[in-house]
Amino acid sequence: MKFAKMHGLGNCYVYVNQWQELIPEERLELLARVVSDVHTGVGSDGLILIGPSECADFRMRIFNADGSEAKNCGNGLRCVAKYVYERRMIDRREFTIETLGGTVSVEVDADFGRKVRQVTVDMGAPRLTKAEVPMLGDPASTTIDEEVAIVSETYRLTALSMGNPHAILFVPDVNEVPIHEIGPSIEFAPIFPERVNVGFVQVRGPREIDYRVWERGSGITQACGTGACAAVAAGILNGLLERNTPITVHLLGGDLEIVWSENSHIYMKGPAEFILDGEFFPAQKT
Repeated sequence: MKFAKMHGLGNCYVYVNQWQELIPEERLELLARVVSDVHTGVGSDGLILIGPSECADFRMRIFNADGSEAKNCGNGLRCVAKYVYERRMIDRREFTIETLGGTVSVEVDADFGRKVRQVTVDMGAPRLTKAEVPMLGDPASTTIDEEVAIVSETYRLTALSMGNPHAILFVPDVNEVPIHEIGPSIEFAPIFPERVNVGFVQVRGPREIDYRVWERGSGITQACGTGACAAVAAGILNGLLERNTPITVHLLGGDLEIVWSENSHIYMKGPAEFILDGEFFPAQKT
């Protein structure tokens, strides 16, 4: 299987071009787990397939390191945009990508040699009701700084969806949070029927935050694009950040620029990088 390994701020995936490789549907879950293994596979946060779409220019499917299929991935979207543009699969700098969480528009910032420097993604409007997250409770209500009991602890959460579910907590210092403990306890809490990504936010000012994440199905990662968008939206909903202006989000892997604009859409701008191209020879069991 030919593949490319790419990362967006350290959030790395194995990317497979479905025009080149035909992988049986029933093998995708196991294949994602196998390639993600850092000891016996390629080593990644998961597997992303790039293929044809009936409603957009391209389709992106995301599989987490545990084999579960995700609905959206902001860093993955930027990497897919770079992949298809630099490899001349499309000539336009603005195009669309279908995900399970919906179709998004992307715009690449490239030089005359087609080298992509930055990618801006229209992530759409955040979805705020419990039904849209999804989260148990009154389906039409929202969860903004709401006290939620999980296991033996109580957390103040802001929950929303950016095509995939996020629970955001505001903390004094993201570097002091026991993410390995709190992350999985919230991810698997029964109140989130499809599990949830868990974000920890330290507000540095009205236009700047630090963000750390426990990703559903992958654990702690260097960056999460949809999570950064969710963190900014949560900060604005809680009156901690400014709307209609770029917010700098500091992640372990680097910075993203996020804007929640007047048209209700959230725009994410950041880099994407190739790591390597290779061939993987899955064991017979996959």
